[in-house]
Amino acid sequence: MNKQLKFLSRTVFAMFLVLFFAVTMIQFVSADDLRANELNGRTVKNGYKVERGSILVDGNPVAFSTPTGDSFRFVRQYSDGQLYAPITGYFSHTQGMTGLESAMNPALSGVGNAQFFTRIMNTLNGVAPQGSSVQTTIDPAAQSAAAAAMAEGGFEGAVVAVQPKTGKILALVSTPSFDPNLLSTNSDAEIIANYRQLDEDPTRPLQNRAIAGDLYPPGSVYKLVTAAAAIEAGKATPSTAFENPAQLTLPQSSSVMQNASRTTCGSGAKATLEQALVLSCNIPIAEMAMGMERNVVPDMARSFGFDRELSIPLQVTPSASPVPEDRAQTALSSIGQLDVRVTPLQVAMVSAGIANGGSVMKPYLVERVITPDLRVEKEYTPEEFSKPVSEKTANAVAGMMEQGVSSPEGLAQKAGIEGVRVAGKTGTAENGRGEDGNDLPYTLWFTGFAPVDDPQVAVAVVIANGGGEAYGFQGGSFDLPTAVGKRVMEAVLNG
Repeated sequence: MNKQLKFLSRTVFAMFLVLFFAVTMIQFVSADDLRANELNGRTVKNGYKVERGSILVDGNPVAFSTPTGDSFRFVRQYSDGQLYAPITGYFSHTQGMTGLESAMNPALSGVGNAQFFTRIMNTLNGVAPQGSSVQTTIDPAAQSAAAAAMAEGGFEGAVVAVQPKTGKILALVSTPSFDPNLLSTNSDAEIIANYRQLDEDPTRPLQNRAIAGDLYPPGSVYKLVTAAAAIEAGKATPSTAFENPAQLTLPQSSSVMQNASRTTCGSGAKATLEQALVLSCNIPIAEMAMGMERNVVPDMARSFGFDRELSIPLQVTPSASPVPEDRAQTALSSIGQLDVRVTPLQVAMVSAGIANGGSVMKPYLVERVITPDLRVEKEYTPEEFSKPVSEKTANAVAGMMEQGVSSPEGLAQKAGIEGVRVAGKTGTAENGRGEDGNDLPYTLWFTGFAPVDDPQVAVAVVIANGGGEAYGFQGGSFDLPTAVGKRVMEAVLNG
């Protein structure tokens, strides 16, 4: 009998432990996820009672809730909606949410664990429930300058600006954009109709080109990664010279590589690494890459953030830099072609890391969370993401980038700012040929930072389709995106 009682007691005790563990997981560990689940009807209905917190740019609300007087009680609204849509996203009670509205939903809706005691006190004091506000890192001058420059040219693409020393994202623009007010009404029918129209728009305004969507071939801006890999591995210095033919037949292939100029890289029999970057030549870079192991450049790319998960807290699509299969592919991938694909944010991280002495800071978009009574609920601080290169290597690459702007032959001359030392690199990525046999429109790039001696901003600009119809779908990598990048850098420095 005693043996049976012991067995029963142990069984009951074990069941109690299982129950205790399950309740703990539900009420504490999984509470935020369960409350945020879009299938949780109670959360949706409770959300009607809450005045959702604001999303702030430089202390001013760009997303906020206003009373409606109906059963929903509030409706979400956006000032300068198209300007900040890639950041805020949109919010609706029953048709989903995106952007910071989704990533910071627990804080904005007031259901996060950090607000547990605040909710209790509000209930006891009869205070209406209210979510916390989210202060972003965005510089409104930089954001406006980037959006205006892209809009004036009618460009499809994106701009990202980062503070090199901290990782703060100062601008995040994707064009064309959309008005989130169209998707944040309290009418499901309106939202569905508006979403369908936006989703079917061939310009794809809902796609956040700055951090996701169809990634871009980086073209010559990827040469910064290749140069950093070679210098860090001790395989080259800025003055290392390479053979300088006008054409290079790739190993075990009939394919011929040319420089963008279709001539040699300068007039000499040999060209240095610095000349190759300043003039954006392909052949010397390819020769240098083929002199190293196939994995060296992709490994450096991964150190800068390629092929790695990243949340800012918006989810960022990883850039790709696969290990080439042979020397011919090594040559092509070293100049940012073949299967290399990037987000503008990743390109900005490369420039920011070079500007910051080889230290890449983790990019972030949220500075702090502020409670309704103006207390700082959470503060986000700078964090090192990686250290891909030494300070010596970073300074060597930065010096070549500065020559790309200050040299009379440099293709990034138009990024120059009077009285400021600016570093820059252009890029033109070829996208193959269409069904008609003609070249597809190019992808145009600029990336750089300023001032070189005290970096305040690193920027990446991508323009798709060669600038568009107004530019004959060709454009020039040293012209269109460079002018955009300059305006953004000036906006930050003048602030």
